Amino acid sequence: MDARHLRYFLAVVDEGGINRAAEALLIAQPSLSQSIASLERELGVPLFHRIGRRLVLSDAGETLIGPARVVLRDLDDAAASVEELKGLRRGRVDLITMPSPGIEPLTTILTRFSTSYPSVTVNAEAAFTPDEVLHAVRTGACEVGILGSPSDVRAPELEVVALESQPLILISGAGASTPDGPVIERSELSGLRLIVSQHGSLMRTLVDEVLASGVDATIAAEVAHRTSILPMVLSGFGQAVMPSSWAPSARQAGARIHRIVPESYLHVAAVCRKTHLTPPAQKLMDEARLYATGQPAVWDLD
Repeated sequence: MDARHLRYFLAVVDEGGINRAAEALLIAQPSLSQSIASLERELGVPLFHRIGRRLVLSDAGETLIGPARVVLRDLDDAAASVEELKGLRRGRVDLITMPSPGIEPLTTILTRFSTSYPSVTVNAEAAFTPDEVLHAVRTGACEVGILGSPSDVRAPELEVVALESQPLILISGAGASTPDGPVIERSELSGLRLIVSQHGSLMRTLVDEVLASGVDATIAAEVAHRTSILPMVLSGFGQAVMPSSWAPSARQAGARIHRIVPESYLHVAAVCRKTHLTPPAQKLMDEARLYATGQPAVWDLD
């Protein structure tokens, strides 16, 4: 099977059509169509249904996507391994991360990684649920995933490296009426105006669990973009319950931080396939393992 045919097939899938895929690949549309037809003849099944001027994936096409990504990544792995033997430090890592772990521990891990491998490009995709991260790694869309979960991350078919557990904190503007000490009881959250993520996000799930413990707070705003939360807090619009990875940037901006007790945690982990990682991805996972056994987190509240 020609790897070029697989690359062209995935380009059609990712770009959503022959014309856009041909433009992305910088080849003529008839050449791309011929390549797809050759792959279909070789496999003996149609990969797309042609409905008018549109292409819709067939069941066989859907089935081929994951294995095709794995095959092409393995070929890149082989080429990168040869380059590594030649002493070249270059390559690319495709990772996917959720927002809060994308602040920390990802920043520290990537900083250490780039110090050793400055010529490696990191492509970081965004995800908002643990399932999105696990799906991307399972299907080969990304090699490394960084995710958080209310409980320990479990994915038997993947390698899981537990990185840290981040306690939830209350972030308040400088003028907010909050206790003087470093902690705040859950019961003291009653009456507050909270800025939260939208339903379906992990952080909204964690906040809802806190509210379900008898906290009578008001949901003042539901925001789709996590980057909007801190400016809204600083403006005095409301307060936010977030993982402690947000503490350094919040403090630097002038916000007040309280650890919420009894504590709830965001459990953060790195995940990858158990075999056939490209050398850059393997080195990134090595840095994740070092982080898991290394220094206290930079956001440590103590």
